Amino acid sequence: MAKQPHLLVEDGDLTDIALVPGDPGRVDRIANHCSDVETVAENREYKVVNASYEGRPLTICSTGIGAPSAAIAAEELDSVGVETVLRVGTCGALQRGIEIGDMIVATGAAKDEGTSKRYESPTLPAVAHHEVLTELTNVARGRDEPVHVGPIATDDAFYAETEEYIAEWEQAGMLAVEMEAAALFTLARRKGMRAGAICTVDGNLVEGTQKGETEADELPEKAKNNVERAIELALEATTAL
Repeated sequence: MAKQPHLLVEDGDLTDIALVPGDPGRVDRIANHCSDVETVAENREYKVVNASYEGRPLTICSTGIGAPSAAIAAEELDSVGVETVLRVGTCGALQRGIEIGDMIVATGAAKDEGTSKRYESPTLPAVAHHEVLTELTNVARGRDEPVHVGPIATDDAFYAETEEYIAEWEQAGMLAVEMEAAALFTLARRKGMRAGAICTVDGNLVEGTQKGETEADELPEKAKNNVERAIELALEATTAL
């Protein structure tokens, strides 16, 4: 099989499970918790690393921003034998009382993006795999972490999230909004993969708190610490998946 055109990997290059942050910089951040780290490929928004955590081989692959690039990553990871994808990212809370620095484990994602609609009807669900969801939730609660478990929304237009959109999501009981999960969940279900997502809260849209302009200042100190804890939780979950 030829190399995949975007990830630049081929069959046998990667492990059976991949942690998929959006930011390529977070690939290194996750890898810092691991041993036997080896960079496999770097191209555009995609950085692909193999590593080991507590003896468990795993892959770390950035997806970039948004559902289209996340779907490309999912397609190509599946093509080279990856069986489980676990998103580790950030999100904006949509319910009052969810604090910056809290974590959210997604049970499913509303398809407020365009990519999944190219694969199937928007009436079909974009849901996390029950085994991944259960393990992420158990690990977080086992550490007594402030974790919220429930549905989120995936949206394409970061700067077009109007008050009307936010109010509709809030009233529907969505816990948070981010930009990749619905596409990952959809692709994983269609291809027989397992998928899950754990995201740290970097702002609360209902309460009017927003992320900053750069990675250095976009996250308050509690959220910065919580990114590290979310990484640790995701890595711990991989040992049982």
